[in-house]
Amino acid sequence: MEFSKFVDDHVAVVAPLEKGSSLAYWKAATTGSDEDYKRYSELTLEFEKIYTDREDFEYVKSIRESGEFGDGRLARTADLLYLRYKGNQIDPLLLGKIVELGTLVENRFTVFRAEVDGKRYTTNDVYHVLREETDSGMRRKVWEASKGVGRIVLTDLMELVRLRNEAARKNGFDNYYTMSMILSEQNEEELESVFAELEELTREPYLELKNQLDASLAKRYGIKPEEIRPWHYHDPYFQEAPQTDGIDFDGYYRGKDPVVIARGFYESIGMTVGDILERSDLYEREGKNPHAFCTDIDREGDIRILANMKNDNYWMETILHELGHGVYDKYIDSELPFLLRQYPHLCSTEASAMYFGRLAQDPVWIKHALGLDESEMRRFAPRIRKHLRMKQLIFTRWCQTMFHFERALYKDPDRDLDTLWWDIVEKYQYVSRPEGRNEPDWATKIHIVTSPVYYHNYMLGELIASQFHYHIMSEILGGDVDEVDLYGRKEVGRYFTDVVYGPGNTTPWGEHVELVTGEPLTARHFVAQFIKESD
Repeated sequence: MEFSKFVDDHVAVVAPLEKGSSLAYWKAATTGSDEDYKRYSELTLEFEKIYTDREDFEYVKSIRESGEFGDGRLARTADLLYLRYKGNQIDPLLLGKIVELGTLVENRFTVFRAEVDGKRYTTNDVYHVLREETDSGMRRKVWEASKGVGRIVLTDLMELVRLRNEAARKNGFDNYYTMSMILSEQNEEELESVFAELEELTREPYLELKNQLDASLAKRYGIKPEEIRPWHYHDPYFQEAPQTDGIDFDGYYRGKDPVVIARGFYESIGMTVGDILERSDLYEREGKNPHAFCTDIDREGDIRILANMKNDNYWMETILHELGHGVYDKYIDSELPFLLRQYPHLCSTEASAMYFGRLAQDPVWIKHALGLDESEMRRFAPRIRKHLRMKQLIFTRWCQTMFHFERALYKDPDRDLDTLWWDIVEKYQYVSRPEGRNEPDWATKIHIVTSPVYYHNYMLGELIASQFHYHIMSEILGGDVDEVDLYGRKEVGRYFTDVVYGPGNTTPWGEHVELVTGEPLTARHFVAQFIKESD
């Protein structure tokens, strides 16, 4: 009873602070205003300081260690509070520096626009050039301009890395990366083993595919395959599969609204998303965050998406993905205690987002979504599936780059990081570095600032999404794994809302994966789905 009262009193303080901070971030991300980012920083610091209280931490620690809980939910709450407090057992002044500096750097990312020959390019503009332009010189100019933010944020970002490491060491950890893994209930060695297995399994299939891709791109640009450089791919990091094989993905969306399509699909499986979309900010404008994210403002149903929608395949996948986050938040059991009313882990919500985002590359889904006839679907289906396989292989290797670089960044931030970045890119992605380039290209990835020690969760999310897929096929729908039409399948919606989302954070994420898919986390379904090429 004493601990229950502590939790109730704690929630009464943190819930309004969390909501205030979330609203402030939303306003800052939608305006790019220095003043709004400053307000967000102030509210975030006020919220984070709650967890620096040493006396409260020691109380939670003692309660947790006693193990005297008659209620499993209280035990889980004690675990979550312990981890939350443990991460903030540092000098509030140091915490303040970290929060303020992180907000400052994020603001610079938000307002940055690439500039070439006096013309400003939004992120959508950059991607358009990299998808459509055939002149290598122009591609290079735009690619290099898109990397300009690295030099702008470098000094402050390095200071942020050092401050994060300082906080981790004062908290008894070797570095910030190790601290983040432990406090998020992940095992660094186990994760390294998973990535090593994926690296070995994907290396040869990826190299075979990439050689074919480079030959195709070289022909398009009128160069030799060995002359392919980073700006010859269709995004600045080679994390996405270029559109090849004559498939005009974007063409399917001309005159179509991806938001309307996504809403219709989710509602067909029993998930209402209109309320989420109505609160969202979906279209591009100056000063606004150029990326996309979903946020749960208050754990009470105020869920929103920020996007910069265009009528193309990229944004079709993105809105399906972000709504995959949104429905997870929405359908967590509203009767759960506040602190448990959240997904079990970042990789859990990423798994939901990945599962639904993939549909934009599924020929059966595309046929239904766009009203194509059966013969057209049959004609392009093999090429679509080949493209999805390519997409997953490319993304898996890109995740290797982020995973290994970020670990190295926090373990030794004083090394030559610019060279290290390209060493890792060449090792895992086999992308040749630009000759003579001496720029902090690693510092252009916003996740290093806003979502540190996060990127590996995208890969874990892909693995879990494949487990969802095979569980749904074997236990709910049956039939050919490549031919299932999810439209109107409300039993799939119920599986997610009731089984996957409903329990919230009542169990650790690894246990949750096993409970909802019938087996522990495994790479075998992902490998079977995307790595082993079917006959």
